[in-house]
Amino acid sequence: MNISILSLFPEMFEGVLHTSILKKAQENKAVSFSVTDFRNYSENKHHKVDDYPYGGGAGMVLKPEPLFNAVEAVTEGAVKPPRVILMCPQGERFTQAKAEELASEENLVFICGHYEGYDERIREHLVTDELSIGDFVLTGGEIASMAIIDSVVRLLPGVLGNNASSVEDSFSTGLLEHPHYTRPATYKGFSVPDVLLSGNHGEIDKWRMEQSLRRTLERRPDLLDKISLTPEQDKMLKKLKSNR
Repeated sequence: MNISILSLFPEMFEGVLHTSILKKAQENKAVSFSVTDFRNYSENKHHKVDDYPYGGGAGMVLKPEPLFNAVEAVTEGAVKPPRVILMCPQGERFTQAKAEELASEENLVFICGHYEGYDERIREHLVTDELSIGDFVLTGGEIASMAIIDSVVRLLPGVLGNNASSVEDSFSTGLLEHPHYTRPATYKGFSVPDVLLSGNHGEIDKWRMEQSLRRTLERRPDLLDKISLTPEQDKMLKKLKSNR
């Protein structure tokens, strides 16, 4: 996968892209990154990328020409049209399902804007996706794009040491993940549940599913309205509700 990032502050990505899982993904040739200062694609002699909004109003608006030029440059020669993603608080709420969708692409371009907003022609004629990581406003799109890139890249084949890890993550199944325990079996008087020490994998799987349903019911009951439960899960959930 090729990921191109367009930002006025490319130095913000130095640490994030070259540590931990993202560094490993590049070393394994699962992904390549390019970070471009789109100010370089302004046709203004002062490399100006913003201007006052037509009709008046507060703040500055990003001009269309630097971003159109930059996207054209970073995607030149691409066999398949890229997904061009605009980081925007007005965008679609980013989810694990969206991460899985984007992980199947060959080329992603992230546009990280600043100022009051974007010229509307960027939305209408350049981008394919507008994404938001929550109902709040950040100074720019850099931090949001970092979060999404991390979420997508960890799903690529060979990036995580155990391919089952991403499948079992919270939200991947539509439910929150079950609790985890490790050694020692008892710490400060607090013990690991006996079932996890039993060696009975059938009972362990059943316990984990029940705990996953319990945690989702308690913390994110809204998720239960969006998934189809198996008959066994439905029976477990009804029992949990009756015991609350």
